[in-house]
Amino acid sequence: MKKKNILRFGLPKGSLQDATIEKLAKAGFNITVSSRSYIPYVDDDELEIRMIRAQEISRYVEHGYLDCGITGYDWIQENGSKVHEVGEFLFSKATRQAARWVLAVPEDSPVKSVKDLQGKRIATEVVNLTKKYLRQHKVKAEVEFSWGATEVKAHELVDAIVEITETGSSLRANKLRIVDTLLYSTPRLIANLQAWKNTWKRQKIERIALLLKGALEAEAKVGLKMNVARKNLGRLLETLPALRNPTISNLSQEGWVAVETIIDERVVREIIPALKSLGAEGIIEYPLNKVVY
Repeated sequence: MKKKNILRFGLPKGSLQDATIEKLAKAGFNITVSSRSYIPYVDDDELEIRMIRAQEISRYVEHGYLDCGITGYDWIQENGSKVHEVGEFLFSKATRQAARWVLAVPEDSPVKSVKDLQGKRIATEVVNLTKKYLRQHKVKAEVEFSWGATEVKAHELVDAIVEITETGSSLRANKLRIVDTLLYSTPRLIANLQAWKNTWKRQKIERIALLLKGALEAEAKVGLKMNVARKNLGRLLETLPALRNPTISNLSQEGWVAVETIIDERVVREIIPALKSLGAEGIIEYPLNKVVY
């Protein structure tokens, strides 16, 4: 009996969990996480999903317990993991911006740059990244691991912290000032080096990456359909910012055409009135599941 091919796929538990599962659902992989089971259900019998803390995924991928996984670029760097990076996927729990690891101090601190931290103490969850940053700036300071609530420690227990932020609002709320940015981080799909050399596993990982990228691309875009008199087509096309050249097809009504295109959702509210004024009729906007280039 032929052994069934299985891909072991690690997904981040915690703050990125819901966003990751939601994106994979849009990519076509429906995952159900049960509080009673360590192994989530997925509607693809070639996949085995494991929910693991983002901090640990790159190590498990490097050592081959997982064939691939989604984790932040920050944890790959913090762990120094030797893995193959398949792709960057810009999604997060709050925004579509990259998260930043920043050096922060209390608003009234005399610290103006990293040089002012000579001989001081810093708390952070990314000890290795922080030590590397200090070495680059030739600063000797004590770096201690923080188990959480790092912002609170800055006022009483340490001179500075290195903490992750997307918008900076939590730091401001805790009366902290950003001194410098150490690293920008986005989620990455990574693969074990041996798994990447395996033809079946590589193809499976590449298919997941293609569908996930298509689902993410579609989030910021919409489809647009409309009818327009052929005599007005030239002016209308000049107004239409399209992903590719629009599809134009003849209507049964003489002298009229149908135009279909894909555009960024953020421009729709400006463009629909403009298209209407150029003679477009029957304008339909519709959501997209995937956009694959």
